[in-house]
Amino acid sequence: MDSQVSKLEQIEETIEKNVDFFRDYWDIIFGIGFGIVALYLHYTHSPVMITTIFATIAIGSISVTISEIAEILAHRFGEPFGSLILTFSAVAVEILILFMVLLEATHNPEAVTAVKNGIISTFIVDLNALLGLAMFIGGLAYKEQNHNEDTSSSYTTVLFVAAAMLLVPSTLSVGHNEENVFHASVAISILLAVFYIFIFKFQTKTHIHFFKSTARSRIFRFKKQQDVDIDNDYFFEKKSNLVNAIALVGFLGFVGLLSEVFAKDGITLMKDLGLSAGFAGIVIALITVAPELFTAIKAAKNDQIQRVINIAMGASTVSILITVPTVLFLGILFGINISMDFTPLQIGALIITIILAWKTTDNGETNYLEGLSHIMLFLSYVVIEMFY
Repeated sequence: MDSQVSKLEQIEETIEKNVDFFRDYWDIIFGIGFGIVALYLHYTHSPVMITTIFATIAIGSISVTISEIAEILAHRFGEPFGSLILTFSAVAVEILILFMVLLEATHNPEAVTAVKNGIISTFIVDLNALLGLAMFIGGLAYKEQNHNEDTSSSYTTVLFVAAAMLLVPSTLSVGHNEENVFHASVAISILLAVFYIFIFKFQTKTHIHFFKSTARSRIFRFKKQQDVDIDNDYFFEKKSNLVNAIALVGFLGFVGLLSEVFAKDGITLMKDLGLSAGFAGIVIALITVAPELFTAIKAAKNDQIQRVINIAMGASTVSILITVPTVLFLGILFGINISMDFTPLQIGALIITIILAWKTTDNGETNYLEGLSHIMLFLSYVVIEMFY
């Protein structure tokens, strides 16, 4: 009888260990597994729908791994290098996918539309889907959540200016030749990059207090006390900075390979299904924002709405100020001139999103109704992009 009980305990312990292992490493398992299958299907010319689905799951999963490794390195290096690592690891995935899609423009002009919409859609997803869902979940759990209003005030000011800057090439596209519009796009891209240099200094040097919570969450304090004596057995947590840096670069390279598969088969699939290239941009955005979305929801559940605001608005700022100039200059490097003349729908959605984010965060409090408002705006944008 005792031996049977002992065996049952061993089985339960084994199952628990396997569950814990899967919970810690599901992203790597899915990312590498689905990624290898996607590459095989692509190079054996299998149906594009299956290939695209496998590549999408793989990219999303590996993006979560990249985010986790970046957070470990950011914690070790501290500020301002921590923010730099987090920022560029997040934007690297977005740029890789957009660049691979852009390369398809040489024989598929719709790819340019998908890239432009991918840039705007990432912004829309960050400030509506991510922020809205986190606000909604956090609001249902705590009714109201408090954050530092200086954070949202600073970010919305920057985003208003960035949106106005993007209006320049869009305005010139009416009644001017393509060369003038392209030159204006280059000039605006340079200004956006310079603008971000000063914003980065503002965030990490002169006004750090603007981006910190004014009152720490009671749950966060409790969890922090609980976690003090807990050893983290996560593989990358135990590795050196050099190993983590190499792993980060390696996973980014793998995402690059998968992005090529997604770019070629994904655009073809969208065309076969009769979906617009604009809708392809939304799919790109959802893939790239996936890691941040998981992090934001977890933070909202722990009553850390300040972290949610930093993630959503910080990522939106980077999507405009870094992604736009990087994609444009990479295009020039590879002989593809892409003008940043966005459609009235895209600019309109951009400005309405900024206004809504400003109104829902300006008083330093959020609730589930405000979160639901962001979600409804995002879903409306998805509908119009499907049929536009």
